[in-house]
Amino acid sequence: MEYLIKACNIVMSMALRPVRGLLVCSLLLLPVPALAYRPFVSTDADVAAAGELEIELGYFNWERAEGENAYVTPQLVFNYGLTDTLEFIAEFDLEHDLDGSSQLVDPGLFLKMVLKQGVLQDRRGVSFAVEAGLLLPSAIEGENQTGFEAIGILSGSLDSVTWHLNLGGGVDRIDGTAFGLWGVILEYPVSEGLSLVTEFNGESLRTEGAENSVLLGVVWEPSSLPDLTLDLGIRRGTSRAAADWGATAGLTFSF
Repeated sequence: MEYLIKACNIVMSMALRPVRGLLVCSLLLLPVPALAYRPFVSTDADVAAAGELEIELGYFNWERAEGENAYVTPQLVFNYGLTDTLEFIAEFDLEHDLDGSSQLVDPGLFLKMVLKQGVLQDRRGVSFAVEAGLLLPSAIEGENQTGFEAIGILSGSLDSVTWHLNLGGGVDRIDGTAFGLWGVILEYPVSEGLSLVTEFNGESLRTEGAENSVLLGVVWEPSSLPDLTLDLGIRRGTSRAAADWGATAGLTFSF
């Protein structure tokens, strides 16, 4: 409980408004199991259990591109289990510039369905899911249309490594330009509750260069706090169109 209270203090000290911070802290103090899929851009072939709400909170996200810094606080994803194989997802980011301005970016509404149960559902073989939904208009100049995105997701294991493969595409919020996206996640447990993780991912618009990057990080599920998962990651752009560097820290809980 002492660590949860400290986590609340961290959240309250960020750019969250007081009411929103109090809501997050009250949820943190609920004795519930955590399901995590931070700090990745990609996702896994699993969904929240029926009737369960999973909250992914990125309380610190930094990005540096072309010599300029931007901060996203909070970065929120809500996952609600409609059935044991179908999940509703809502997400958005609140981006802050150093000049003090803030704007809502990257909002979206999605459905994810598990089409084949496998290792992530405690069964044999590969898990397979699809996720599709709407990219809602963003506060960023020019991103005022509704786009669409759909991806196929495979998850499996090889020895002690768990892997997730994403492949999909859609049309963007700007002018309906088609794009493709891909991602590979690898997770390797190094001790009880602690895993080293990496992600290779990219997105390519038909008319622009690819935005490819790699992430290195850790995911920690402390045995003394079974209802909380913490994550930390550093991201490096590997193509000219991608941001140069990024960092993220967050937590996941559900009820």
